[in-house]
Amino acid sequence: MNNKLMCAIATTVLLAGWSQAQDIAGTWQGTLQRGKGVRTVLRVSKADRGWNAVLYNIDQGWEGTAVTSITLQGQILRFSIAAIEVSYTGTLSADGATIAGSEVQDKEQHALNLVRVTPDSAWAIPGPPKPMAADADPGVEVATIKPSNPDTPGELFTIRGRHIATINTDVNDLIKFAYGLHPKQIEGEPAWLLTDKFDIDGVSDIDGEPNNAQMQVMMRKLLADRFKLTFHHEKKELAVYALTVAKNGPKLTKTARTPTDATDFYGSHGQLTVRNATMQDFATGLSRGIVDRPVVDQTGLRDRYDFLLKWTSEDHQVSNEGSPPGFFTAVQDELGLKLESTKALVDVVVIDHVEPPSAN
Repeated sequence: MNNKLMCAIATTVLLAGWSQAQDIAGTWQGTLQRGKGVRTVLRVSKADRGWNAVLYNIDQGWEGTAVTSITLQGQILRFSIAAIEVSYTGTLSADGATIAGSEVQDKEQHALNLVRVTPDSAWAIPGPPKPMAADADPGVEVATIKPSNPDTPGELFTIRGRHIATINTDVNDLIKFAYGLHPKQIEGEPAWLLTDKFDIDGVSDIDGEPNNAQMQVMMRKLLADRFKLTFHHEKKELAVYALTVAKNGPKLTKTARTPTDATDFYGSHGQLTVRNATMQDFATGLSRGIVDRPVVDQTGLRDRYDFLLKWTSEDHQVSNEGSPPGFFTAVQDELGLKLESTKALVDVVVIDHVEPPSAN
């Protein structure tokens, strides 16, 4: 085989020394040793000069992520997924039945040992959840609220089937999410709203997986029921950022998801993953605390988009060549958008009453 030949398909890589004896095509599975453990399935298929692969974290959802590159050199298997900055290195056993290795993401390394399995012994990949009816107005059938582990880093808002879940969130976070607000748009909150953190698991009272807007509706009802939240609205002129299209136009990829599918908005340490989001969703997500003032969408764009935004935060400024730029520069360079300082009349929520959560 001429090892200088390369396949043009992005997810296929020529393998030096590849032979039938080293064929890794098939299904591999194992538990990623992160948190309570995440069941992981790697499906590998043959290509002209190597393999294609898709990775599934089946305890976190049904969608697989295409592997960007996969190589086998001797007994060393490596693959990476550029979109979520995951890399894996493992050693293939002599009999080709197991791979001992680890995954790296966000500079954290976690063991992931894989075993080749037959169709009979492979873990089932969950199918796509049935979406909740687009006109549904869901409430919360039952919810568990408990204090967060103080050692848990970051925070999380997620949808899993009929469940809405948060981890390490204070009530101010919940209000920001439920009403799409910047912290400066919330007034009158007692001090504990910013310090006491909770993990929440709520189940909707309607069949189907809620979309992002329906999750917000559920959170509003949960706040009223379990935290006895009441408030009134006022209009105030505040310093804001106007989200606009940069001079050379947007650099955005339209999503393959449908409007009823979930919207993803998550990240940390100078990286933000956004999927199936409108520009209003993006502005609202930024307003919840990524930037120092509310964001108003003035792009005029009406489609839904997927993108990965990377930047160097002010707390981690480095001079290394190739480092991501600062946040505002990254928005313009990577997305073709701008955040411009201005003033606007915006909605402000003034809290009248709120209590610690009622018992489960």
